[in-house]
Amino acid sequence: MNASTPYFDDVLSTHVLIREWLSGAATAPEHCADLLARFSPDFTMVAPGGKQLDAAGLTAFFRSAGGSRPGLQMRISDIVLIQESAAGATVAYRELQSMPGAENTERLSTVVYEKTPAGTLLWRHLHETWAVPAAV
Repeated sequence: MNASTPYFDDVLSTHVLIREWLSGAATAPEHCADLLARFSPDFTMVAPGGKQLDAAGLTAFFRSAGGSRPGLQMRISDIVLIQESAAGATVAYRELQSMPGAENTERLSTVVYEKTPAGTLLWRHLHETWAVPAAV
């Protein structure tokens, strides 16, 4: 991981909010609202299996999925700043998810950030791809 940036901090803190919400560690509606506020109204996503999602789909997913993954753990690593400009940045990272009694999943993700005139960082696009397990 290269030197920490506000983008790296945001990737990490957003995943804390996601984990807390999905695992049920945080259940207040305000928590979901705080999480959703990190995403642009123009948000788009390509999930690891190829499904595409927009801001409305993301909102529906998070609102319905609170507490749906008890015991969820997430580990973010290999964060890299690909590009940065006054308008935002592109950041890549590796995400490992684990849950009790389930197989671990790992994905390679790229997030495109937009920076508002006030300096707020918003997730504009997210592309996730399943990671190939490392050879033993």
